[in-house]
Amino acid sequence: MMQAKKTWALLLAVCLVFALALAGCQNDNGTASTAPTAGDDNSPAPTENNGETPGDPAAPTTLTFWTFQNSHQEFLNMMVAAWNAENPNRTIVLEPSVFSYDDNHNNLLIALQSGTGAPDIVDIEIGRFANYLKGTPQLVPMNAKIEPLKDKLVMSRFENYSKDGQYYGMDYHVGIPVIYYNTEICEAAGVDIDAIKTWDQYVEAGKKVLAETGKPMTTLEVTEHWSYYPLVTQRNSDWFDASGNVTMDNAANAEVLQFLYDMLYDSKIAVPAPGGFHHAEEWYGFMNGGGAASVWMPQWFMNRFTDYMPDLIGKIAIRPLPTWTEGGAYGAGMGGTGTVVTNQCAEPDLAIDFLVYAKLSDKGAVATWTELGFDPLRTDVYTWPEMKAENKFTDYYGTGTFDMLAPLGAKLHAINFHENFPQAQTLIQSNVVFKVLSEKSMTPAEALAAAAEELRAQ
Repeated sequence: MMQAKKTWALLLAVCLVFALALAGCQNDNGTASTAPTAGDDNSPAPTENNGETPGDPAAPTTLTFWTFQNSHQEFLNMMVAAWNAENPNRTIVLEPSVFSYDDNHNNLLIALQSGTGAPDIVDIEIGRFANYLKGTPQLVPMNAKIEPLKDKLVMSRFENYSKDGQYYGMDYHVGIPVIYYNTEICEAAGVDIDAIKTWDQYVEAGKKVLAETGKPMTTLEVTEHWSYYPLVTQRNSDWFDASGNVTMDNAANAEVLQFLYDMLYDSKIAVPAPGGFHHAEEWYGFMNGGGAASVWMPQWFMNRFTDYMPDLIGKIAIRPLPTWTEGGAYGAGMGGTGTVVTNQCAEPDLAIDFLVYAKLSDKGAVATWTELGFDPLRTDVYTWPEMKAENKFTDYYGTGTFDMLAPLGAKLHAINFHENFPQAQTLIQSNVVFKVLSEKSMTPAEALAAAAEELRAQ
């Protein structure tokens, strides 16, 4: 009799545990996270369960992710929750690891070369990306999912991560180069920033600012490339041509560098960036105190102002980059990080579908702006109300940013990448702009010729 009671008690306990577990599963389904607010998504199959009929959720698939940016990890984690809510039969558990910039890229090279240990998904910064396209890329092409959306995307940003017609990377932003004007300084000098269309007009405005306020019109990087490279691409030039030949020492590149030198030492409307570049603490402090009337950087630099220059709230206006001639070439998108799927991923289709959802769906594009402050790759959302809703960026800059940016993305062209592009960029940063703009130890032509010779010898 005692044995029978024990048996019944055990059975009741098992039933109770089963009932609680079932209730827990039902609660998880009913309270899953929702996607970021936006309109109905008209992206292809990745957001629609690939035709699977609703039913009990399948076991989640774990995808490993490496990055060197905490904000990228936070963004993809948020988009995983949204994806899982919409795709109960293809749920994902993302296992991210955040490394230093060098460790992220060096560890990835080792893992791909050895054929083991690579993550499923990984961020590769644009300046390093060419290293991973040498020989046969150990990355998975994404054309099948990107090409159906081409009419909604800034495709030059995908060409930056391509080889032989295959797209291997998906960026977080367009990186449209723009100018950030300190309206308080410009207005005090009587300068109408909307009248500045060309670089000659910009120089003349700078002379007026200097004469009226005693402040420089801008700062120029002397240890980085952000002041130099956008203006090179506006001349339809680059470090390489489309065939991979070194063109770093051509006349156009020398003329652009001379133009920057003249800003510093002839008209004196520019000063070297305090700290050497536009991410230095010294530079943030200088600009926050009203040190210069403007600076040109890519659109993604917006969050540097909001995060590091709080005293300029309401004083910064964003405008298109001047061009060499009115209506001339606008140049290339600047900076970026291509997220890739490695050939060691066991579920590459799922990984690519998720990245398309996170970055290229209308929901993902809106979240790119509202969460990261970046100009999305998908441009049809630029006029949506969600892009104009109040947030820290509209509080700082006012409204209308995307009305200004919308037509610019279509004007961008791709960078001429080559497997030696990382070395070329390093030579520009450490040798060319420093020796010309800071040391004044070489002329633009001399510095570019020496760097080009070294590049051709590699």
